[in-house]
Amino acid sequence: MTADRPIAELAHIIGHDFNRPEILERAVTHASAALEAGESYQRLEFLGDRVLGLVMVDLLMRQFPYEPEGALAKRLGRLVDRESLASIARSISLADWVRVGEIGQAASITASDSVMADALEAVIGAIYHDGGLEAARTAIEPMWAPLVAEQDTPPIDSKTALQEWAQGNSLPLPDYRVVERKGPDHVPVFTVEVTVSGLTGARASAGSKRAAEQEAAMVLLAEIEDNE
Repeated sequence: MTADRPIAELAHIIGHDFNRPEILERAVTHASAALEAGESYQRLEFLGDRVLGLVMVDLLMRQFPYEPEGALAKRLGRLVDRESLASIARSISLADWVRVGEIGQAASITASDSVMADALEAVIGAIYHDGGLEAARTAIEPMWAPLVAEQDTPPIDSKTALQEWAQGNSLPLPDYRVVERKGPDHVPVFTVEVTVSGLTGARASAGSKRAAEQEAAMVLLAEIEDNE
């Protein structure tokens, strides 16, 4: 399936004039369309993940020059997690350009946070591949500026918060286990249950095991807060 909107519109939105537009075309080609449209975005996603990390670390070190490494790591983790990537991808309507095959269409995979996050990383990889690090930085920093501005203090993820709560109450560390996995390999859905000794467990589902663990921890923390 070829997306309806011209690829030049996406290049304009992300702020990079491609010397080789075919690289951006590849960056928005999902694996389900690879047999129809050539190589998928997976290699560019691998590259884009590393480029994004480097650009964001540099940005955070300039923005917060006196914070220790641990605080910067917490900021970085939140800024490059799947939820943040998917949010930014949707803010630029990236799904309008993602090319999927018949299987992908049937599964509505462009609704998946995982697919949106991967596609955005692939786009970043395409920018770097076409224009180098400064071109990638020029595109990335404006897209991430609102999320950076929201971080008044280094965030604490829900798994860390739950672990700290358990330790503060002299309880064993939280235990996470996958209780169900559904969906095809390219759009899996994991259901994870988290338990802490003496408490009723909490469950949550997401497109990755890690994201489901975070969601389950958040649910349990909310229940703890309601009962205190």
